Amino acid sequence: MIPTVVWGTGNVGRAAIRAVAAHPALTLAAVLVHDPAKVGRDAGELGGLERTLGVAATDDIATVLATRPRAVVYAASGDIRPDDALTDIGRAIRAGAVVVTPSLYPLYDQRNAPPELRDPVLAAVAEGGGSLFVSGVDPGWGNDVLPLLVSGLGTEVDVIRCQEIFDYSTYEQEESVRHLIGMGHPMDYQPLMLAESVPTMVWGGQIRLMARALGVELDEIRETLDRRALETAVTTRTMGAFAAGTQGAVRFEVQGVVDGEPRIVIEHITRIHPSCAPDWPSPPDGVGAHRVVIEGRPRIEVTVEASDESENRSAGGNATAVGRLVSAIDWLVDAKPGLYDALDVPLRPAVGRLGRRPA
Repeated sequence: MIPTVVWGTGNVGRAAIRAVAAHPALTLAAVLVHDPAKVGRDAGELGGLERTLGVAATDDIATVLATRPRAVVYAASGDIRPDDALTDIGRAIRAGAVVVTPSLYPLYDQRNAPPELRDPVLAAVAEGGGSLFVSGVDPGWGNDVLPLLVSGLGTEVDVIRCQEIFDYSTYEQEESVRHLIGMGHPMDYQPLMLAESVPTMVWGGQIRLMARALGVELDEIRETLDRRALETAVTTRTMGAFAAGTQGAVRFEVQGVVDGEPRIVIEHITRIHPSCAPDWPSPPDGVGAHRVVIEGRPRIEVTVEASDESENRSAGGNATAVGRLVSAIDWLVDAKPGLYDALDVPLRPAVGRLGRRPA
């Protein structure tokens, strides 16, 4: 059994606790939290399980890392604290741990990551013998291994399009939905997530990763952005009221341009209510889906709908992203120490998990 630490218990960390507890090759060794109110609470409770796991959450990072855990799922956010996240992850790698995380966007395509991020990780690997695998939470597999796999079914491939189409009123981070993305703000408000170059900072690595796998050279990476206002006021079940005239829907693309044409596209279409931007693509059931479209001959479309935490589609997307990371741990433990990406780490069947329910 591989002793594994879950570091952080937000949307990603909750799913990570469940994934580690369910994996037949892993044992939950510790849970690290930042909130003092969570210290001492059982991991099963924090993970949304209906049973205790006998592991009490702690905020004592030094003591946990001193036990030299074999693996760490780093689930703390790196959105607005990338330097702190890099420092935390470096500490875990120096302690000899295999670290999996969605928190460092530039390392999605680790071979082309900036030296100021890549070099500290490689130094930590050399010093401590750990490893790092970064994959997205949006989810990563939907913007790398799945589209690449499906592209291999095409005779002619013109465009690879990866879509996230979601009702964001189901996303359990109201502050991010309202302020980082701008839902409910006046249309002259500038959301940080939609600021010029930020989408490329977040998703550009996956564009470059797919280009590398496809053997093509990118001319550049472009962005497009469209925002729509709510025509009437709406009230959502989980986030309350949104006024007419405020932002109700967002559509943006991060485009990998090859020979002057957008050929590899990551597109997000998000609404706070289905009534906004009805002419834009919608998920089959109106709630949320991830979709890969291969434009060419034949045209291929694959739609994935995942649900978790009381049929929450956003939580389902998070859980599949976490599943990709946690399922990689035993492979990484057997591999040599290093810095890995989605082209290095195979997505494997759920060996030993079919029909298994943890005690």
